[in-house]
Amino acid sequence: MTKRFVSIGECMVEMAATGDGTFRQGFAGDTFNTAYYARRVLAGDWTVSYFTAVGDDALSSRMLDFMQGHGVDTSQVVHIRGRSPGLYLITLEHGERSFSYWRDTSAARALADDESRLTAAVEGADAIYFSGITLAILSPEARTRLLDVLSRAKARGAVVAFDSNIRHRLWPSQDDLREAIHAAARVSTLALPTVPDELDVFGDVDQDEVARRYAKDGVPEVVVRAGSGPALVVWPDGKAFIFPDARVIPVDTTGAGDSFNGSYMAARLLGDEPGEAARKAHATAARVIQSYGALVEV
Repeated sequence: MTKRFVSIGECMVEMAATGDGTFRQGFAGDTFNTAYYARRVLAGDWTVSYFTAVGDDALSSRMLDFMQGHGVDTSQVVHIRGRSPGLYLITLEHGERSFSYWRDTSAARALADDESRLTAAVEGADAIYFSGITLAILSPEARTRLLDVLSRAKARGAVVAFDSNIRHRLWPSQDDLREAIHAAARVSTLALPTVPDELDVFGDVDQDEVARRYAKDGVPEVVVRAGSGPALVVWPDGKAFIFPDARVIPVDTTGAGDSFNGSYMAARLLGDEPGEAARKAHATAARVIQSYGALVEV
């Protein structure tokens, strides 16, 4: 019987540095990147779907063709007349990236405007993934609508995974940001936060405190990533620090966390224990950061 993984969020037009002063156009976005890497791992009896909203322009069509060409189902994507995808540009310095965005009128901002379509997109899904960026681009009403739908999915037994993926510029205030993360945690069964972002927003002192805060919000499994440092993995039966390969020298860290998340979730869905899933996720991320752009073959 086919199982289904659904990722919800915004895919954008990506202009990625190639290392020689030029840029390559592609398509990427945190939640699509995660779906892309989950697809690489999950067996053929899994359908990996992406739920978003796109426009009716040529770039939207090319984006959907790109997704489908990489094995990601787009049958539930919403099409909005007169809209188009957002765009971002990656600037690199010593392997670390910074971003410039053009997304104010992105079609994806309307992905949760229609509750019936949103409900249909996740109906029967075995695993659902969303992020803090997914929440940030929505209106407050649409954000509540999405969280309500995810809460119902959790209640029926679906895995609901959340990466806070904090982008301060997308939020009107720190209070709104903190409130949204707590609300997201309460509908999730797996959290994949990153330090130091979480420490900065919530005043946590270390990875353990981040994990405890998510546990207080009811999340049974938490993976606290720390970039080139060890990931803290906490689950009901255990706890472990899983270290990445320190010998890897990054070329471009774009998509590192997303690839970790996709690989980790896929490994867990296929039956791996949390510690082993984290080791596999580190290995995937290590391969990703040695190439340019968010999406690479692994």
